[in-house]
Amino acid sequence: MTSDRAMIFAEPNAVTLGGPLGDAVAANRAGRLSTFVTGPGSPAIAIFDPETVAANEGGDWYGEHAGKWLYAAARSRDPALLPRVLEVADHLVSLQDADGYLGNYPPARRFMVKQPPKPFSWNGEPALRTWDIWTHAYLILGLVEAWKATGQENGDDHLLDAAARIGDLVLRTLRAGDVRITDLGNHFGLSATVLIDPACELYFATGNRDYLELATLVLDQAEADPHSAFLSAALRGDDPSAIATGKAYQLLWNLVGLAKLYRATAEPRYLDALHLIWANVRDHHLTIGGGPWGGVAHRSREVFNAPGTFHPHGYVETCSTMSWIQLNRELLGILGEAKFAQAIERSAYNDLLGAQGADGEAWCYYSFPNGKRVHTTYWRCCKSSGAIAIEELPGFAYGVAADGSVSVNLLGPSEATLDLPGIGAVKVTQTTDYPFADTIRIAVDAGGAKVALNVRIPDWAEGATLTGADGPLAPDSFFRVETSDSVLLTLPMPARLHHASSRNVQESLAPDGTPVAQEVLRHDYVAVSRGPLVYATGLIDGFKAEETIRLGLDALAADTSGDVTLTPRDRGAIRFEPYYRTGNRDDGAWRLTWLRLAPEPAA
Repeated sequence: MTSDRAMIFAEPNAVTLGGPLGDAVAANRAGRLSTFVTGPGSPAIAIFDPETVAANEGGDWYGEHAGKWLYAAARSRDPALLPRVLEVADHLVSLQDADGYLGNYPPARRFMVKQPPKPFSWNGEPALRTWDIWTHAYLILGLVEAWKATGQENGDDHLLDAAARIGDLVLRTLRAGDVRITDLGNHFGLSATVLIDPACELYFATGNRDYLELATLVLDQAEADPHSAFLSAALRGDDPSAIATGKAYQLLWNLVGLAKLYRATAEPRYLDALHLIWANVRDHHLTIGGGPWGGVAHRSREVFNAPGTFHPHGYVETCSTMSWIQLNRELLGILGEAKFAQAIERSAYNDLLGAQGADGEAWCYYSFPNGKRVHTTYWRCCKSSGAIAIEELPGFAYGVAADGSVSVNLLGPSEATLDLPGIGAVKVTQTTDYPFADTIRIAVDAGGAKVALNVRIPDWAEGATLTGADGPLAPDSFFRVETSDSVLLTLPMPARLHHASSRNVQESLAPDGTPVAQEVLRHDYVAVSRGPLVYATGLIDGFKAEETIRLGLDALAADTSGDVTLTPRDRGAIRFEPYYRTGNRDDGAWRLTWLRLAPEPAA
């Protein structure tokens, strides 16, 4: 069942973002998207040349970059990039085998060929890595998006046809029964079951129910393996860290596919599972900057932390931030609830922008609330994932509901041209210095007609006011107002302190069965936010990577630049600036978000 608040998002080229998000989009197009792939000879595309493929016994995941770049560059709808998108896509299609194969593995290692049994390991990873389906999943997404950008309007379907041939090949392989989807990827198959997402995209683009069968077949085969049965695990309420290996990127991408499968089928179990796991991630597994939280004493750098874990030196993989944003995009479109847009905005303004270099080419693989900024190497997955996440932002900044109302999902300077039923083309403009300023003027140009606006009130905005609202506005909700001119949204933005604790509690049972819980370790921390922005400081006093402070009264003050000063007892003031730009976004700069609190004196 579709919610009456469901929305259709604006076309990516119908929205222009300003402010920090607009700067990030411009840098992305001038940086990563323009420099990483310049044509068929670029290294990320050359690995598909037959001579290279024939010798690629190790495989690995580097083939993902071709589809990721196609998707992000095509989604930009940038006139300077689209000719290159078509050139690269056509080159890749020219290399596609007659059976539909378009990967970079030699024949004996391809996903259609049954491989020897995998040795058991904590992450289900075989001795020879199997990322062939993963690469094809991104190629389908990239080719479909390139078709939308260059061929859909003029009836040229050759890129869509190439993507469909990949789907046909996978479906034939899985129908035959010798190879199962969970045989084809690590993390107990979750790096192959991500195919649910592109299979649904093929179904949406073609209307061919074979691709809906493919998506459900992949899910059924995942459910048949208790290690990878993420739908059942979510319905049980399992913690994300305990589903398969807890790998955040793969699990979240599978949930993106599950959300699209719900859109295609309206199967209630899918939405129930998504509600449960989304709430668990939101409540227990995000950094203060909104990205999925990992890296603390739990098997691998890129898995969800164990429940209840906090440590300021944990970190976020940029790929996980991308898939979390995409999951919230899907749920926002299906349900139209403000909390999903809130999650996107929090991630975008903090952990996403905080991973991007100012030039748009440099990216952090991992971002640390407390730690050094490290720009990653050429081939790392997160550079391409970050570029995708940036290009998602314009597309869901605004949405149109079935009743013709306009949802203002992302707050910040922007312009959008939307087609509203019964009115036609309508221009919506946000004029503001948000996220640094507390007022936003939202104007509509509809030729004098009234437009219904659903204005998002952030979850931190206690005391917000809006033209046309008689009473208090509920945080983390949409407020509906009609105007033929403009409305003014005011969002109080006091600086706030956030508290967190790193604790070790020893739990046991007394001889009579009474539960015993003894706290044996505790470190308390505080962090600063203002409005949607998380704040950080550099090395304390220019050289210390950690500081222990005692809070005083009225310790926080914001200035006209948007920076925040924290004045503890017994030491000088510490100046904070928005996390994303701390250290001038330079490689090697330190960012300290959490400051340790001095222990309370012993009783």
